[in-house]
Amino acid sequence: MIAYIVRRLLLLIPMAIGLVVVTFGLLLLIPGDPAAVLLGQDATPEAILNLRNALGLNDPWYIRLWDYFAALLHGDMGTSIFQNQPVAEIIAGRLGATIELAVVSLVLATLIGLTLGVLAAIRQGSFIDTATMLFAQLGVSMPVYWLGLLLMLLFAVQLGWLPAIGRGVPLHEALFAALTGRPQVLWDSISHIALPALALAANSAAIISRLVRASMLEVLREDFVRTAYAKGLRRGRVVVRHALRNALLPVLSVIGLRFGALLGGAVLTESIFAWPGLGQLTIAAISQRDLPLIQGIVLTFAIVFALVNLVVDLLYAAVDPRIRLG
Repeated sequence: MIAYIVRRLLLLIPMAIGLVVVTFGLLLLIPGDPAAVLLGQDATPEAILNLRNALGLNDPWYIRLWDYFAALLHGDMGTSIFQNQPVAEIIAGRLGATIELAVVSLVLATLIGLTLGVLAAIRQGSFIDTATMLFAQLGVSMPVYWLGLLLMLLFAVQLGWLPAIGRGVPLHEALFAALTGRPQVLWDSISHIALPALALAANSAAIISRLVRASMLEVLREDFVRTAYAKGLRRGRVVVRHALRNALLPVLSVIGLRFGALLGGAVLTESIFAWPGLGQLTIAAISQRDLPLIQGIVLTFAIVFALVNLVVDLLYAAVDPRIRLG
């Protein structure tokens, strides 16, 4: 197992290098001049040229790429052109909110998807199965921004149960406050994250439920399941301990991939619900042509996604010894 972990960690090095090169190359293709945007419409060509020289934008691309690699090796992601602050500090101040939203959404999607998928499989052909597959079809078809607006209209505007925008207290701080006798703080945090997390989780929950149903139906036809029933084991124990455990193997990989999709979907979700994470920051950086900040955000998203996939691979190897032995 240790050798498998070391191999997977070593693979992150060339992948990180490739991510930096691809990100840098794509940003070279973005239209617009950051210096012109920063100085405004009344700026003279001489002023724009001087600012481009000061920012290093007139250097050849290979020199800029080399300088970027050298800075990254020292933990420096550059300085934001518009905010004039280190990119790493700006991202660090927003990353927690995005990770919190993505993790809560993933937990919701996994719980909903597993529950509906198992119920649909053990009640194949029933009303529950039909309703679950209808939900899955709707969840896959609905855009996250459209669902977010509907949830906001219903629960925030019409019913007034939940706030429409903002983050509130960070969830980890709210949990600590609840343990120290302030449960209202936890409710405030949950009420703020409920709508964006649900809007973001719907698509992933639909995909997971369909996959769990298909995997469960395949496992329930295996000989070891029939043997467990023949031994007189209760249905709940057979489904949970024997069938579901084996059906989860292909689901683990999908859950890891869905986390990456949730990070991408957070860009739109955060804009709709005014969630102060990397999504809002990304849109602002693109509109301002803040190249160092865009580079840092994209690289951060890619690294988080790679680390999540690494964790999923390790979990998969822990569950299925054939993976690490192979």
